Amino acid sequence: MLKQGNFLFNSPSLLCVFFFWFSLFHHVVSHIPLGSKLSVEENNLWVSSNGDFAVGFVNHSELPYQYSVGIRFNSKSIPFPKQTAVWLAGADVTVGNRSFFQLSQNGELVLVDSLRRVTVWTSNTSQFAVASALIRNDGNLVLLNRKKDVVWQSFDNPSDTLLPAQILPVHKTLRAASRNSVSSYYSLHMNASGQLQLKWESDVIYWSSGNPSSLNLGVVLTSDGVLQLVDRNLNPVWSVFGEDHNDSVNFRLLKLDIDGNLRIYSWVEATGSWRSVWQAIENQCNVFATCGGHGICVFNTSGSPECRCPFKTTSSPNLKCFALNCDSDYSMDTYEHTFLYGIYPPNEAIIITSLQQCRELCMQDPGCTAATFTNDGSAQCRMKTSPYFSGHQNPSLSSISFVKTCSDPIAVNPHSSISSPSLSPVKRSHGLCLSCLIGAASGTLLLFVAVQLGIGCFIYRRRNWILTKAALAYTGRNSKGVMMLPFTEIKEITGNFKHQIGPGMYRGVLSNHQPVAVKDLEETIEERKFRAAVSRIGSIHHKNLVKLDGYCCESGHRYLVYEYVKNGSLDKCIEDDELNQRLTWRRRVDICLNVARALCYLHAGCREFISHGNLKCSNVVLDKNYEAKVSEYGLEMVRPEESYGGEKDVVDFGKMALILITGRPEAKDIWAWTYEEWIQGHPERVVDKRLDGVDLKELERVLRIAFWCLQSEEHMRPSMSEVVKVLEGSLTVDPPRPPFSQRLSEDEYPEPFCKSQSPMEP
Repeated sequence: MLKQGNFLFNSPSLLCVFFFWFSLFHHVVSHIPLGSKLSVEENNLWVSSNGDFAVGFVNHSELPYQYSVGIRFNSKSIPFPKQTAVWLAGADVTVGNRSFFQLSQNGELVLVDSLRRVTVWTSNTSQFAVASALIRNDGNLVLLNRKKDVVWQSFDNPSDTLLPAQILPVHKTLRAASRNSVSSYYSLHMNASGQLQLKWESDVIYWSSGNPSSLNLGVVLTSDGVLQLVDRNLNPVWSVFGEDHNDSVNFRLLKLDIDGNLRIYSWVEATGSWRSVWQAIENQCNVFATCGGHGICVFNTSGSPECRCPFKTTSSPNLKCFALNCDSDYSMDTYEHTFLYGIYPPNEAIIITSLQQCRELCMQDPGCTAATFTNDGSAQCRMKTSPYFSGHQNPSLSSISFVKTCSDPIAVNPHSSISSPSLSPVKRSHGLCLSCLIGAASGTLLLFVAVQLGIGCFIYRRRNWILTKAALAYTGRNSKGVMMLPFTEIKEITGNFKHQIGPGMYRGVLSNHQPVAVKDLEETIEERKFRAAVSRIGSIHHKNLVKLDGYCCESGHRYLVYEYVKNGSLDKCIEDDELNQRLTWRRRVDICLNVARALCYLHAGCREFISHGNLKCSNVVLDKNYEAKVSEYGLEMVRPEESYGGEKDVVDFGKMALILITGRPEAKDIWAWTYEEWIQGHPERVVDKRLDGVDLKELERVLRIAFWCLQSEEHMRPSMSEVVKVLEGSLTVDPPRPPFSQRLSEDEYPEPFCKSQSPMEP
């Protein structure tokens, strides 16, 4: 059976079958009228008049949500598996297997995921009076008005590829596809000075070329294989040449690959393959983060990079690179001819010192994970505090690097045997020592004494626990340690509900002078269900969750009694100018992280999944140290009809994070405004004007993850564990697409549409 994405042309007869099938189902469309539609199920195409390019769906894998739509090569001389995509709508946006791409009646190109019931990408051209579309012979998809003027074109909105004659101007960017944790951080752009640059994230430039000039218009690949910077008159001011420039080649392209290198490719008819004829960085090891979070790129004579891990052992060869967390003393492994750099964040402290002192400084600093001494006469010691670092090794490098390792003799030392000889650290001496034997004997004796004491303590504590349990039962606590209070006592401890501190929330004081917060649920809930829910909530303990101390379940009264947190709710602190001054930038980032940790615990740390269901600034409270605690969690167990699952928690967290950054709890659609400012390159404009000392890298990280949380498609949102890792800095986060996509009305869906069908998870 012929299957898209898996053609194998092993015989002429198979080729004949393919072209017969192609002629039946794929007709050439030079003029694309309004209402024209492509769908995954029909597998139809819009084809250029010369047949070289086509617009259609691309399947990235066998997974149901791995379809993209875009422009690809379609020439008969290029077999299907080699028909590279040169432009994708929405770059890395993927959709399900019932999706469609349409030129709508109002003149917009729209990519619709039918199962998710959303438009995930649009050309936003409804105001341009579009009359038709056309896929040109050079691979440019254009929208035309009635006068045949071009009002939109794919050449102005590149993804990761440039075709010959397509110009990348100063304000545009090529970005590598998101295929791993680092790839989408690579970009190619021209800076304001007119210089072409390859960048990692926003501030690491690892290649630049061309003469800086404000007169430079952009970069262009010519049809004869020359990459040029051109001025405003389209005259070349800088050029590089592919190996086959001026040769007779039918198809060429310039692509920013997922490994971060920029390459010119030519189609070679004789071999039936794409050939790289030029690349910006000859030694791939010089591309920033080539080997990910902990790999070291090793030079070899073959010219292809080899990533090796200093943490990988011969006993565990499949172990991924990771940073060690040591519970005891540290030691340092030394790697000669090796240069290391931090990745996330990509910064480091540079100290002028000696080689030996560089090693000692990193040893003595608990935050230091690795260090590199340049050893080139500059006496620079570059200390890394990030647990994520990479680097390269080359015999020509004079630098010496140190990697911190665990020296606990009980634990398996992953550095004891390195799988790569070229990455082997300086060997440590091993021998029999008398002091070690004496220490081992002493340790055995101490262990015996400790075991005996432990048994005695266990018996004593077990007896006390039984007595305490009985005492708690007598004083009105249940086995979970949650007090059961009558309504009369609720009235008494709140002073007859005199001190209201929030919606349905009152301050109270117990008889032992302990302050509490009492939540009135204001509804009658079945007693058995309420008690069962309270029992579960009372068993939840986390430093960033407000502790449930008690409850009232009497007649029509349903109250929850929480621990009282001194500085009140987050929304009041944001709105009050005096309190707001205490919400420094550092505290706001920490609040985001603490709330994320609390939600992560509810979702994944409890015996059963628990969603909050109503996260907002009013039920995030701050203790005396302004550490955040989340309250009113677990109420979906009390009111299951209002349970939305974890996806609502993720969205609510994104909204809360933006409110915390902007200081605007009352503003509606604040996320749309913040995204607009961010996408225009002005994230600092959204920050609360009362704030000083904002870390722009942290701001970028928080905004990105907040926008991902606000994606209209559920399957695009991160889990709360991923949110925590991003905020901690241990996980990179791609630039997000617009968070809120237009939702379709029911009559915009293709027939038949099964309302009862559940969307498939990716």
